Amino acid sequence: MGTQHNVRLAVLIDADNAQSSIIRELLVEVSKYGVATVKRVYGDWTTPNLRGWKETLNQHALQPIQQFSYTSGKNATDCALIIDAMDLLHSGRVDGFCLVSSDSDFTRLATRIRESGLVVYGFGEQKTPPPFVVACDKFVYTEILRAATSPAPTAPVETAGSKQLESILKDAVTAAMRDDGWAPLSGVGALITKTNPDFDARNYGYAKLSGLMRAQAFLELKTVSSSEGIGAATLYVRFRDEKQSRASASSSGT
Repeated sequence: MGTQHNVRLAVLIDADNAQSSIIRELLVEVSKYGVATVKRVYGDWTTPNLRGWKETLNQHALQPIQQFSYTSGKNATDCALIIDAMDLLHSGRVDGFCLVSSDSDFTRLATRIRESGLVVYGFGEQKTPPPFVVACDKFVYTEILRAATSPAPTAPVETAGSKQLESILKDAVTAAMRDDGWAPLSGVGALITKTNPDFDARNYGYAKLSGLMRAQAFLELKTVSSSEGIGAATLYVRFRDEKQSRASASSSGT
């Protein structure tokens, strides 16, 4: 598929289930995974509820795709997006898709794209049904994109001290652990995303996974510099022993 810098992504946005106010932050997020070579927004542009999109379309070179609602109760917009996605899939012009919607109707589309070996990034609100979330390789909640405009988010999407979070982190560290007990943080992160596509440190109020890990009393991190003195240092994580964990928890509570 090539490096991140030349991965071609199709960004397909369901205007009925996405907000124009977060598009700038969304496109910045997309740039972390590749280059948005296709940027389309689907909706019935004759309806009043999509008027707020006009300025956003012009600012970000988004192509509006008109789809009339022929029958009440039937979502023609979803159908148009799915048809275009399949055309792009078979054209070989892109390496992956960014599906922007909080609608579970795109669950099968995400699954079908992944069956063809292409990556799928999902973007939607916290209300997005779980089937669509887990059908994606990675799912980003748009609430954290809004929080990105603030340098220090004060309202995490999820609770950092939850038992579910502890279980997720422990399982991933255990799976990535080497014989010496240390696990490369990059490997831990990759394992977490495979089993929990919607996992993101920003959901818990941390900019990076390393920050979230350091906040856990049962974990400790270390940095290992490159032996040749070139390149970035590598972060490793392991479990603290019980005595260390109690001491860490006590110090953090003071």
